[in-house]
Amino acid sequence: MRAIFEQELEQVGEGLLQMARHVQAGVRDASTALATADLQLAEQVIAADDAIDAIESELDERCVTLLARQQPVATDLRVIVSGLRISASIERMGDLARHIAQVTRMRYPDQAIPEQARETFAGLADAANEAVTNIVALLENHDLELAAAIETDDKALDELHQRTFTTTLAADWAGTVTQTVDVTLLARFYERFGDHAVSVARRISYLVTGDLDGVSSD
Repeated sequence: MRAIFEQELEQVGEGLLQMARHVQAGVRDASTALATADLQLAEQVIAADDAIDAIESELDERCVTLLARQQPVATDLRVIVSGLRISASIERMGDLARHIAQVTRMRYPDQAIPEQARETFAGLADAANEAVTNIVALLENHDLELAAAIETDDKALDELHQRTFTTTLAADWAGTVTQTVDVTLLARFYERFGDHAVSVARRISYLVTGDLDGVSSD
């Protein structure tokens, strides 16, 4: 029975890694679509989000079944509950990539981001891609130095998010009302992406160390 239980736990970890890899592709492609007004790529991101949702649903069902059948305690309970929380955060990251792609689709054939804000959004895309790349690696090897790197990525996203306010409130801002709304929303999507990345990193740190310090209640 123990061997079967451990196999089930391993499958939870594999599912989380699979979700993270889907999100890695999603945010990369959504950012590219946004920067280039690539409608086909945006549509691919939107459609691919269904796969992330399906994996999360399967993982949640597996975790709930393990809780009901095995009534785990101590470390095993920590793994299952953390798995539920991590899958929820990764799924939300997938949703944010989809939201970015949906804005691209809505503004096609025009670009959603005006010239004045494109450099900032290139930075947002880079920081988001770095964050999710670190999450994939963290899920693979549990290297806690990567958790610290994700916190740094989030700080960069926060700073760039704030920069969009400076840009849109400046006297020389030439964007339309629609562009101003798009810039504000899209920057928020990237900022929230970083927040969820940090949540995942802290949950994994908790799994490795058992230390609750810094774990949000998300």
